[in-house]
Amino acid sequence: MQNSLQVTEPQSPGSDSDGTDQVHDQRIINPTKFVSIADSLEKREHSRFITSQIPTDLSIQVQEITFNVHKHTLVLKCGYIGRLELQPSISNYGYNLKLENFPGGSETFEIILKFCYGLPVDLNPNNIASLRCASEFLEMTEEFEDGNLITKTEAFLAFVVLCSWKDAITVLKSCEALSPWAENLQIVRRCCDSLAWKASRKNSSTGDAVHEEGWWFDDIAILRIDHFRRIITAIRAKGTTPEIIGKCIMNYAERWLPGMVMETGGVRGYGHGKNELQFSICSQEEEGGIAHSKEQKAIIESLISMLPPQQEAVSCKFLLQMLKMAMVYSATPALISELEKRVGMMLEDASVNDLLIPSYKNFDERKLTNSPEQCTMHDIDVVQRIVEYFLMHEQQQQQQQQKSGKCNISKLLDNYLAEIARDPNLSVTKFQVLAESLPENVRTCHDGLYRAIDTYLKTNRLLSEHDRRRLCKIMNCEKLSLDARMHAAQNDRLPLRTIVQVLLSEQLKMREEMLNKNGNTSEPERNQSSTNMEIKTMKAEIENMKTKMEALQSDYSELQQEYGKLCNKPKNASGWASIGWRKIRNSFHAKIDGDETGDGQQRPNPARKRSFKRRSSIF
Repeated sequence: MQNSLQVTEPQSPGSDSDGTDQVHDQRIINPTKFVSIADSLEKREHSRFITSQIPTDLSIQVQEITFNVHKHTLVLKCGYIGRLELQPSISNYGYNLKLENFPGGSETFEIILKFCYGLPVDLNPNNIASLRCASEFLEMTEEFEDGNLITKTEAFLAFVVLCSWKDAITVLKSCEALSPWAENLQIVRRCCDSLAWKASRKNSSTGDAVHEEGWWFDDIAILRIDHFRRIITAIRAKGTTPEIIGKCIMNYAERWLPGMVMETGGVRGYGHGKNELQFSICSQEEEGGIAHSKEQKAIIESLISMLPPQQEAVSCKFLLQMLKMAMVYSATPALISELEKRVGMMLEDASVNDLLIPSYKNFDERKLTNSPEQCTMHDIDVVQRIVEYFLMHEQQQQQQQQKSGKCNISKLLDNYLAEIARDPNLSVTKFQVLAESLPENVRTCHDGLYRAIDTYLKTNRLLSEHDRRRLCKIMNCEKLSLDARMHAAQNDRLPLRTIVQVLLSEQLKMREEMLNKNGNTSEPERNQSSTNMEIKTMKAEIENMKTKMEALQSDYSELQQEYGKLCNKPKNASGWASIGWRKIRNSFHAKIDGDETGDGQQRPNPARKRSFKRRSSIF
């Protein structure tokens, strides 16, 4: 079945008053009659022809397709075509026109030609946005014909698209290729407002809304980031809770940022290949090129900037994942700093794996640097800043008399130190600074810190005596548990001074236990003056023990000097070592025994003395 268009051509200047035609050209049509000028639209390679009895006189090129049409037919409905001063074609009879940057391209122009020639046109959500923009481009207003294309497309948008969630999503998706026309014609704004109204209305309803709060997350996750941001802004303005907005942002990030779903492990596999996240991102950059990298960066920066300020909006794990991605794609420093502050406010909810942030900035420079500190596998400086932000936040919380989370942080930081201690390129200074970043009163137990120090000493067995002492000064031997003290007393990786401190701490602990035991078994009527005297005597013994320990350290230093003088005599080295260590051991036991059997003091029971000598036998 052939389709035809009935059009009225304007009266020619040479016609008589009674309507009789004076035909000057075969393209001049009687103004008082309707004639069929288009039977069909014939398609050929890179060209379209109107099949008609009247020859075409206008060639219009849109992208790579050339349309051979009748000029007068388009002028009747397109103000833009009528305003142009067309140049005659050199190759054939007629005019040539090239439409640059035509909205919707050649497919949309073909639909408009069908509309101009009266052929059936199907308006649907997939083409309505491009037709609305193209009709505006061609100025197809009511001035030229009632019911022109602008009016028809506007009515379809208002009464069909904006009333349907699915159609609005489809139209908004099609607008991504229609900038800036879709923005200027308010198509994007109207669709975003409609979607935001429907989403917020559903979320605020009762009944099963709790189970369906994320029904719209996947639908808007297919949109471009700028359209997604406009919807989120509109939804937030309508009072949607921060938790729902945060979940929607997290869902969008998982869809568009593949690296978000990858977990970065510890350094157990140090030196056995690249980090999975870094490798994945580098592979994506090679496949997608610079344009893909810029798009990912834009998505990351937009998602960070639209995060709700409330802490409960998103999890600490998600913030740390976004921080890793932002560092990989070199996001704006201000946004990275904002992420670090937000992580610091929620640091007690983080895990060790979340804090293991690879050193992305050194990934491409490791082969060019000679400094081991620049080749650490993890970025320690970022964690250092996060801890500082946490302490600042805790200080504000204490001023407001709110609950503190420092206890949880001490365990988290100690476990993190134990994890990064396996990195052979980690310097003593960085380890020490991070370990000392927490105040002394925060750690109630130093077992975790001791484990981290011991792990570092295992990894760096050639560490100097001075550096080993620096590390061990961080640890308070009095805050070690019994098991940790037993392990430390036999740990040959620790410096001698630390081992002595552990043994003294063990002795003091036992004395305190005995005093507490005696105090608990005494009668209520017992005079407290004797107890006070015992406490004073114990304090004096502690001071005396500290003095003797200093003397023991002095003896050890003298022996080291003598050993230095005898270094050129290898034959006597072994004999000296035997005599020297025997001297230290005898001196130590002599001083301990003398302290235990001092004048006016009771001798400890033999079992306790044997136990202490066994723990001192490592000397």
